[in-house]
Amino acid sequence: MSHQMPEPHGPKPHSARIYDYYLGGKTNYGPDRQVAGQTLGVYPNALTAARENREFMHRAVRYLARERGIRQFLDIGTGIPSAPNLHQVAQREDAACRVVYADNDPIVLTYARALMSGTPEGATDYIEADVRDPGRILEHARRTLDFERPVALSLVALLHFLGDEDDPQGIVRTLMDALPPGSAMVLSHGTDELDIALRKVVDVYQSQGITVQLRGEREIRQLFAGAGLTLIEPGIVATCEWHPEMEDGQDGMRRPAGSISPSEVGCWAAVGTKPGV
Repeated sequence: MSHQMPEPHGPKPHSARIYDYYLGGKTNYGPDRQVAGQTLGVYPNALTAARENREFMHRAVRYLARERGIRQFLDIGTGIPSAPNLHQVAQREDAACRVVYADNDPIVLTYARALMSGTPEGATDYIEADVRDPGRILEHARRTLDFERPVALSLVALLHFLGDEDDPQGIVRTLMDALPPGSAMVLSHGTDELDIALRKVVDVYQSQGITVQLRGEREIRQLFAGAGLTLIEPGIVATCEWHPEMEDGQDGMRRPAGSISPSEVGCWAAVGTKPGV
């Protein structure tokens, strides 16, 4: 299936392309930049928050590959490719790592070639799909991933784009129920418990038709508990506080410990594992 590139001013703003702007990418359009500009007006830390989300993902993937021996990853809500991508981080740890990406923005598919440039020993694949259809994602992922072996599910900066009516708890449970013991979930999620300015971000996004629902630490904990997962220490913390020692300096800026405060990142982060092995 092929997709034509949209006109520069044509597409409606999309969270993946707004996020790309925050990360300094070029795959965004006027409507995306307009929302990003309005967001920065009410929440100047948006750029820092996006970078810290990305750095958290890198550290979590590295931790799971290095410390837990996981060699398979399912990344939903992939976004516009921004090196290093998840498969590059994982395949630095073991070239045989296998990764499946999923996103619901057709423009991401246009750039998916960057997500397919993995090592010959490993494998990467991409599906255009929405997290609200976990069954379709799982069916496709089985073509590349062995569901008899542990898989790390990555839901980084994704579930806050689902309202309660979308049943994020049920989606997480469906995804994790399909994965074997020893699997893991990597999650970050916007919250107003670290900075109430995030409430104004919700207003900006929702004025453009983008659903955003912030959740608190208790609700994040329930997402893990409801799927039968055990949190890895240090539990639920700000993105900048999750295993900072796992930075390696290759995936972005190396910063002194403590140089970023939780109030600057606006997201809870956690990793949990499925018991049984």
